[in-house]
Amino acid sequence: MATGRRIGVFICHCGGNISDYVEVAKVAEAVASEPGVVVSKNHMFTCSDAAQQEMIDDIRELKLDGLVIASCSPKLHMFTFRGMAERGGINQYQYVHVNLREQCSWAHTNDKIGATEKGIALVRAGIAKAALSTPLTALRVDTIPKVLVIGAGVSGLRAALACSDMGLSVFLVEKQKQAGGAVKNWGKMAPDNQRGSDIVQKLLDEVNARENIMLYTDAEMVQKSGYIGDFKVTLRVGESDSVELNVGAMIVATGYDNYQPAAGEFGYGLDGVVTLPEFRDFADQQEGELTYNGKPVKNMAFIYCVGSRQKKSKACPEPNEYCSRYCCNAGTHMAVTLEGRPGELNQYHLYRDIRTYGHNELIYEDARRKGAVFMRYPDAEPPVVSNGSDGLGVLVKDQLMGGELVEIPVDLVVLVTGMVPKKNETLMNTLKLPVSKDGFLNELHIKLRPVETVIDGVFIAGSAQSPKTMAESVGSALAAVSKSGGLLMKGYVDLEPLVAKVDTDKCIWCDECLKACPYGAIERTGGDGKEVALVVKSLCKGEGGCVPVCPRDAIEIEGYTDRQITAMIDACSREVVKA
Repeated sequence: MATGRRIGVFICHCGGNISDYVEVAKVAEAVASEPGVVVSKNHMFTCSDAAQQEMIDDIRELKLDGLVIASCSPKLHMFTFRGMAERGGINQYQYVHVNLREQCSWAHTNDKIGATEKGIALVRAGIAKAALSTPLTALRVDTIPKVLVIGAGVSGLRAALACSDMGLSVFLVEKQKQAGGAVKNWGKMAPDNQRGSDIVQKLLDEVNARENIMLYTDAEMVQKSGYIGDFKVTLRVGESDSVELNVGAMIVATGYDNYQPAAGEFGYGLDGVVTLPEFRDFADQQEGELTYNGKPVKNMAFIYCVGSRQKKSKACPEPNEYCSRYCCNAGTHMAVTLEGRPGELNQYHLYRDIRTYGHNELIYEDARRKGAVFMRYPDAEPPVVSNGSDGLGVLVKDQLMGGELVEIPVDLVVLVTGMVPKKNETLMNTLKLPVSKDGFLNELHIKLRPVETVIDGVFIAGSAQSPKTMAESVGSALAAVSKSGGLLMKGYVDLEPLVAKVDTDKCIWCDECLKACPYGAIERTGGDGKEVALVVKSLCKGEGGCVPVCPRDAIEIEGYTDRQITAMIDACSREVVKA
């Protein structure tokens, strides 16, 4: 299988993450005699500068034309090793990555012998693939220096301004009739008492002053075609108008919705029980002593974690298990704000855990110093809100008082509700972006590619991705801008050549591949009196769903050809000879 090839194999200890459970030296020794292998070594960290330089030296001195590196997940260092291969003089697509950590050592921590045998089999498969690899060239696509930002809340506005600063043209689209998102109607906000409405107005003034930003309100994207660097989108503006746009990248910053409690949940529906957004709406408009329905509020309770960190039950079959992150900050900041009002007001904050992380911890401490009472209730025994003959009351088991039941008569109950994913079926059906188990838009990798999506050139930002504070939302928006600018500023983008290819001699156009492709990367074309499949390389992800459904075996993936996969299976299934 490897006649004439000169393959180098390099196996990583990963600082013990692999070598603690796999005998790395035995793996290197076992594969050293594989056909085509001219060097087989192991390193403590193959990703280190020193190890990379040693591999480059071996590539040059031994005239290697294939490379197998067995280490951690390719999500971490695939591009590191591709770059190293290119520097050494090997085509980057003739390097094969074997995941010896996640797929072997970490999966078999209790069986070192078995893990070592599996490691040998996996590396053999990598060698078989490398032996049949061919040089490939990245697909270069010209890019249009324009960005579509979907959502004109704080994240979207800030993203639009940052793109504008880079010299990119921006189309900013807001579904509502007014831009500004949830923050546009807010009063004082944590941590520095800036008014939300003032922040939004300042951003809007700046957006309106920019010649390279076009803001569409009461607008929605209804169609998308094209690919990274050259998307064609259609907006529906108002009732019937439509606008055609051509952009190179998109940033989705559609925000969130507030959790809406069910009737009876923590007393919601009773007179005097409101959500935090509802409370904020009327409290921010009042001056002087706090009132509700024209009556002064003397005693009030805040109940935290409403709609967040829920447990599955008959009453809650689809729980929101996540923490909404901003709620504790908002509740404790409201406590400080209310303590500054005239009149006598007793506040009781009933919480499961206070998560005012970072500098916001100072707000929590300030609220306590100024007189707000914080009472911790058990997860399994939440407060009970009732309306009896004596008026509204809350019954809570306070863990800070040894589990004592405390009944609090109140004039007002505020449910500190969390964030839920914003529903927008038209947009989701158009973009076809995946969502997480919590329903928010999903990133490719939470640490390594935190704003990228499965659609190249489409990025996510703000609370459309997950619950975030405003500062965190702006941070993710600027990250999305950075990725967009990196794509568009140089005028082109290089795409993976690991895409589907069609054998037109075998193809008879049955359209099975088209139906299997989730990216619309296959078209019908004709020539010489015959219709066949045509792969749109700029749209293809090399996902491979088209390969097994073809009844004529007329399609395969570059870099993962049928011959390579078969050779890998054969190599993997050979018996490992125990030393």
